[in-house]
Amino acid sequence: MSDHRAPVSDPGKVDADLIERCRQGDSDAWDALFDKYYPVAARFVFQLSADFCHEDTEEICQETFFAVVRNLGSFQGKSSFQTWLLRIAANKAMDFRGKSRAEKRGGSFVHFSLDGADEREQIDLPSRGPGPDALLANAETCRLVRQSLDQLDDDCREIIELRYYGDLSYADIAEELQLNPKTVSSRLSKCLDRLSVIAKKIFPREHSFAV
Repeated sequence: MSDHRAPVSDPGKVDADLIERCRQGDSDAWDALFDKYYPVAARFVFQLSADFCHEDTEEICQETFFAVVRNLGSFQGKSSFQTWLLRIAANKAMDFRGKSRAEKRGGSFVHFSLDGADEREQIDLPSRGPGPDALLANAETCRLVRQSLDQLDDDCREIIELRYYGDLSYADIAEELQLNPKTVSSRLSKCLDRLSVIAKKIFPREHSFAV
């Protein structure tokens, strides 16, 4: 008796095929890549700093995808495409914030809580547990968190970014990294412990870092 079940798609292979088509100049592939990952990048950037409004996020995302177009040939697949994309977005956001702070020095910004405790609570945040994103209440804290994350090894940085910045569920992360969901939970816990140790050395004494 034949098995008529549809084969399960490997998301990593799907992305690899899509990226290869982009490298070959397939405009439909570029459209598909943008449609899939632009919302991911936009949501990630918007959470990086309380300084960013929607217009800022749009500009940063445009710069991010310009960089993706220019540098896709350098993507070696050592991490997932999403992780590579989010690192580009983080760098572009840091550049943008630096320029904005110079231009708006002394200005006031609307701050908001990433757990949705104010007027922006319409932003859907599936990750409700405490984590690095809960500390992104201002630009300085954002810089310190990013500095702490950058001292982690690639595996730890990737899983934390996917969970707290990419807002992926444990099941999504397991699929993305080809891990057992229980392994995701264990690895994430250990990586957050490492991040906490690093952050305590970086953050000023008057600031606490709890994960």
